[in-house]
Amino acid sequence: MRKLFSKILLPICLMISSFSVMAADINTKNPYTMIQQVADQTFARFKADQSKIKADPNYLKTIITDELLPYVDYKYASYMVLGRNLRSSSKSQRTAFVTSFKDYLISTYATAFTAYTDQQVKFSPAKDFSNQKIVTVPVQVISGGRPPINISFKVRKLKNGTWKVFDLVAEGVSLLQSKQSEIGGLIQRQGLDSVIKMLSEKAKAPIQAAAETK
Repeated sequence: MRKLFSKILLPICLMISSFSVMAADINTKNPYTMIQQVADQTFARFKADQSKIKADPNYLKTIITDELLPYVDYKYASYMVLGRNLRSSSKSQRTAFVTSFKDYLISTYATAFTAYTDQQVKFSPAKDFSNQKIVTVPVQVISGGRPPINISFKVRKLKNGTWKVFDLVAEGVSLLQSKQSEIGGLIQRQGLDSVIKMLSEKAKAPIQAAAETK
């Protein structure tokens, strides 16, 4: 599963549109527009900071934190991963788990960015979402001569009317469901505090350049 998602998570880093977008211009009231604009904003930063990234691949974590994290509902995703363990956890454990899972996601996405090359992305036309609370935004990653990779971003509507991403589904495999199974099992065997510590340690691991990644 780890190898599968190291391959699957790469496409999240391959979304490029045509123009630079400033953070203040992101339309969080439209899930389809938001996905395209956030992708553009992230890659504008990614391209501008290539010298910093080459000098220190860990700088990718800064880009993820600045450009992607504001549009990811990591608290909701964390609670979904906790699943039935949520009720038996204390408030302090929940807070610690959300923080460690957030940092783990940042590290995971930053690692995926190391393999970025200028693949093309085809966004599907927007659909009517006026009566929806959860929307799936599909895209295709197109890379020279290879079959396109199908990806879907699952986005949920918040009480204030804005939308945030909470899951990535690549070729039918859900990141959230995968982590629910993996981490849920670890909690049962090792305990929540142990898993929180493990996620924090993984999040602190240095990012390796693509040539060094196995």
